[in-house]
Amino acid sequence: MPDGTSGAAKFDETDRRIINALQGDFPLVPEPYRQVAADLGIAEGELLVRLDALLERRVLTRFGPMFQIERAGGAFVLAAMKVPEADFERVTAQVNAFPEVAHNYRREHALNMWFVLATATPEGIARTVIAIEAATGLPVFAFPKEREYFVEMKLHA
Repeated sequence: MPDGTSGAAKFDETDRRIINALQGDFPLVPEPYRQVAADLGIAEGELLVRLDALLERRVLTRFGPMFQIERAGGAFVLAAMKVPEADFERVTAQVNAFPEVAHNYRREHALNMWFVLATATPEGIARTVIAIEAATGLPVFAFPKEREYFVEMKLHA
């Protein structure tokens, strides 16, 4: 949970089964949610309501596909900033307001804010870095990918 509070009380066994079921092999059928719900033994409407609630309560922070953006002509980089503690919340809100930003994390490091920038074109990275620097007044350090690894990670609730 982003705030460090116990998330265990925020979801039940059905939510746990939904989280575990939706981490791969999403069915590529005309009605995928109906299929997932049937596999879980619940109604499609219940699945959708529960997914919305998990997102709203931030038990899940994102639900959607992951793409290899470069194959679609886009680009992404890992980026970092050194944010003064007193400004961290403000800068977090400013950075997260950019639709190109994903996976923003606080780290115990001189560069204490790390996030992924993903853009529709390679040129979009530089434009977004400049825009974030203008909005926050802080430099952004962009670290392009040197090598790609494919590691499947499934988190079990």
